[in-house]
Amino acid sequence: MRVHIILWIFFIPFRIINSSSNNFLVHERSLLLHLKNNLTFNLTNSSKLFHWNQGDDDCCQWHGVTCKDGHVTALDLSHESISGGLDNSSALFSLQYLQSLNLAFNDFRSVIPQDFDKLQNLMYLNLSNAGFKGQIPKEISHLKRLVSLDLSSSFTSHHVLKLEQPNIAMFIRNLTDITKLYLDGVAISASGEEWGRSLSSLGGLRVLSMSSCNLSGPIDSSLVRLQSLSVLKLNNNKLSSIVPDSFAKFSNLTTLQISSCGLNGLFPKDIFQIHTLKVLDISDNQNLNGSLPDFSPLASLKYLNLADTNFSGPLPNTISNLKHLSTIDLSHCQFNGTLPSSMSELTQLVYLDLSFNNFTGLLPSLSMSKNLRHLSLLRNHLSGNLKSNHFEGLINLVSINLGFNSFNGNVPSSFLKLPCLRELKIPHNKLSGILGEFRNASSPLLEMLDLSDNYLQGPIPLSIFNLRTLRFIQLSSNKFNGTIKLDVIQRLTNLTILGLSYNNLLIDVNFKHDHNMSCFPKLRVLDLQSCKLLQIPSFLKNQSTILSIHLSDNNIEGPIPKWIWQLESLVSLNLSHNFLTGSVESISNFSSNLDSVDLSVNNLQGPISLVPKYATYLDYSSNKFSSIIPPDIGNHLPYIIFLFLSNNKFQGQIHDSFCNASRLRLLDLSHNKFVGTIPKCFETLSSSLRMLNFGGNKLRGHIPSSMFPNLCALRFLDLNDNHLGGPIPKSLVNCKELQVLNLGKNAITGKFPCFLSKIPTLRIMVLRSNKLHGSIGCPNSTGDWKMLHISDLACNKFTGTISSALLNSWKAMMRDEDVLGPEFGNLFFEVVDYHPMGLKDAIGIMIKYYAMKVVQLTLNMSRSDLDQVFSDSSTNDVNHCRYQDSVIIVNKGHQMKLVKVQKAFTYVDMSNNYLEGPIPNELMQFKALNALNLSHNAFRGHIPASVENLKNLECMDLSNNSLNGEIPQELSSLSFLAYMNLSFNHLVGRIPLGTQIQTFDVDSFKGNEGLCGPLLSTNCDDDRVHGLPPPESELSHFHNDSSIDWNFLSVELGFIFGFGIFLLPLICLMRWRLWYSKHADEMLYRFIPQLDFVYEQHQGMRYRSLRWRY
Repeated sequence: MRVHIILWIFFIPFRIINSSSNNFLVHERSLLLHLKNNLTFNLTNSSKLFHWNQGDDDCCQWHGVTCKDGHVTALDLSHESISGGLDNSSALFSLQYLQSLNLAFNDFRSVIPQDFDKLQNLMYLNLSNAGFKGQIPKEISHLKRLVSLDLSSSFTSHHVLKLEQPNIAMFIRNLTDITKLYLDGVAISASGEEWGRSLSSLGGLRVLSMSSCNLSGPIDSSLVRLQSLSVLKLNNNKLSSIVPDSFAKFSNLTTLQISSCGLNGLFPKDIFQIHTLKVLDISDNQNLNGSLPDFSPLASLKYLNLADTNFSGPLPNTISNLKHLSTIDLSHCQFNGTLPSSMSELTQLVYLDLSFNNFTGLLPSLSMSKNLRHLSLLRNHLSGNLKSNHFEGLINLVSINLGFNSFNGNVPSSFLKLPCLRELKIPHNKLSGILGEFRNASSPLLEMLDLSDNYLQGPIPLSIFNLRTLRFIQLSSNKFNGTIKLDVIQRLTNLTILGLSYNNLLIDVNFKHDHNMSCFPKLRVLDLQSCKLLQIPSFLKNQSTILSIHLSDNNIEGPIPKWIWQLESLVSLNLSHNFLTGSVESISNFSSNLDSVDLSVNNLQGPISLVPKYATYLDYSSNKFSSIIPPDIGNHLPYIIFLFLSNNKFQGQIHDSFCNASRLRLLDLSHNKFVGTIPKCFETLSSSLRMLNFGGNKLRGHIPSSMFPNLCALRFLDLNDNHLGGPIPKSLVNCKELQVLNLGKNAITGKFPCFLSKIPTLRIMVLRSNKLHGSIGCPNSTGDWKMLHISDLACNKFTGTISSALLNSWKAMMRDEDVLGPEFGNLFFEVVDYHPMGLKDAIGIMIKYYAMKVVQLTLNMSRSDLDQVFSDSSTNDVNHCRYQDSVIIVNKGHQMKLVKVQKAFTYVDMSNNYLEGPIPNELMQFKALNALNLSHNAFRGHIPASVENLKNLECMDLSNNSLNGEIPQELSSLSFLAYMNLSFNHLVGRIPLGTQIQTFDVDSFKGNEGLCGPLLSTNCDDDRVHGLPPPESELSHFHNDSSIDWNFLSVELGFIFGFGIFLLPLICLMRWRLWYSKHADEMLYRFIPQLDFVYEQHQGMRYRSLRWRY
């Protein structure tokens, strides 16, 4: 009995304590239920609050609740879809023993309550992405025991927290025990010195994450005091700073992320050598320079991201020391050199992106990187065969992108066997041979296949159309052949993008049986250009979600079906280069989403009444359109950038409304029947318009000087073949980036436009067939024409000699390819400054409303598909963003049109003027010259022997001048010379022997009576060949033959009397006089060596007459 009493007395305190704990739990259980009842949350999405109920007495067992010593010490209500019910009166703030509170990932849509300071025991507070907004209450800064504070939110959040009053310094002053601080997305707006020095006082801080906080720079060096720091994240701020060298002293640092911060200067190499560093992300800092060091064997790096920086140099061989490296992204940098073979030792590699660099050489084997999932080497200069064994065993590989390199050989057979492969992209390379069958077609995973712009040949493997997961097929611009019945794509139910353009394929869209059109996949992009189509595929009528239809360069006839304009999602339509007829008329429920329409080179006619409101690109050129409805088209195209209306039958005056299209960059109205004057209002477009072509019309009046004010943005101006008069406006010098000026075939007056030398970019100057006069020279100008390589001054009234100083200033024509190398490629002009390389880039340059429309139209498309579509569009439709010039020149005696002007093509034409004197030796300095035409002038003297300097000359015309002397032997050394015309001069002697010269026909030398040689009927004797005077016997014989022979006088008088009968009609009839004047002069010129032709000008007319030569 006594023992029981003793035991009872012993357990009394424990019973009292247990009873007390139960009382506390009962109270805190009541508080939790009260909290639940006041919170607004989604019962369906709740996994914690939904299960709290009164029937369960032990609240410590509730989801999200943790107890210790009879008190609720931790509460986790994250991801509960809470949307309200938390304010200062909430039962939450009565849980006095709470040490940890997690309300992350909810949607409270309110300010943070001020009563948080009642929870004085809180050590861990997580309010991240909870939907709170407004000023962070200062009461949180009173929680002195806080060890971890997370107030972060994603940058896409609509609710923004602010830290202004208190500011960052006041807020963290009491948080002396803090070790982890997450403030991502909080608007702090503090300078580098302010936030840097404030945070440096938190000596125990191990994690600092302040991305997207609107922080300013520079980064303060005082941060180096945080020696315990292991994680530092400052992404997406406006630091505009260098990275301090002192960051290399963070000896415990494991993560450093400072991407998208406007960093500049040289990145400290020593940071790479921090042995504890595992994650380094300094991407998207375009002005940050640096290079990779030799990596230490002790390096711990797992994640390295330098994308979109200005890092350069080679990859070090010691990259193999990064044994733990799983992710390396060096895309969009300036790295160069070959890829080190040691890369094959990176066995832990999962993600490798070296795209958009300057790497060269071969691709090392990656067969040891068994975990590799993503491989991108897009847009480098890599070459060589893609060896199949370099990719064997990569069973985890999901994505391969080797596009825009110079890889050759066959498509590796190992690519066609990879079991997990979803994306295979090798466009724009030099792959050849026959594409093999896909082995795993029975159970495929492949979703994207892009082998466009290669040299693949043979039939397209039918196994491709058994890959039922394919959603993207792009095989355009190869050498595939054969016939494909388009109904084969009915098997590919996921297919959204199909491109088979520019092969040697025949695509059959004329199905024998009535197909159910609903069985075709829901395409978004159809690209069947140059596929020998005879009609527009009828199944497109039911493709309500299609975005792009490109069917150009086919044999499609007949009118455009009206249903094509009613496809609601259609953004881009290209039916150019077909045989379409009929008109383009406005219809009801016309799709308003069209951005790009190309109907050029067809037989369409009548008025244009279909004007898409949101169009940025319209090409209706080379048809038979006669008018535009409405005539004020410029007022109805507020977003137009490219507008082509050339080669039609438009007439009347150019409407002033074109000037209201404020975004217009290119306007081509050439080769129509426009009349009147050039509207002066084009001044309003001067800062944006880059290409303007009014050539081939009937415009009159002067070229408005006001068209070219300051900030003129023109690169290309073509007003040729009109009736424009007056002088060339001197305001053209304001167009500092003008490259092509074509004012030919007008009635422009004035002297040689020396002021154009002030345009440093001018490459092509065509002033032929005008009324320019005076000398070709600039006596008062010292400027150089640094880039001019085509100068056409033919058919004007220029007189005198050609200025040596002017020729010396045409520097581009003196380019020595042996020293500098040739200029490759065609001359083109950027119409826009930015070419989107993916969806994000494209959306960024669209107007807001249209960008939203595009996002809505592409909601169901994968991001990788969209990126590829916009990237392909940027590459394949590069002519939409560039304009290639065409210039008509006289070459080889005939007019020819250079549709694509080569940058290296160099041409000088001064023919059909009144130029005289010797051919300037300075012309012989033009080592880059391809064609020279000085014909129909009055040049005298010898052909310079220095003509041998013109090593690139292909065409030379010096005909119809007064050149004398022998043809220089040096001409025979011009190995590229394909056309030469020296006719109708006074050249003498033997035609030089040489392989090139012997290929010219006799017409190249006719009209030079003193020439002789195998090409002519006149043989050369040795004395005449060397230009010696005739012997005396011949001279005496000549004199004897020249004396009067009286025995024949009566005969001659009789002949003259008879000839008088012929002279009478010459005196009376104009036509006979003109005929006689022309042919008599020619006969006298041939028979009397002392006579020579000279050219004279009288009352604006040019005459040729005979004069005695002394």
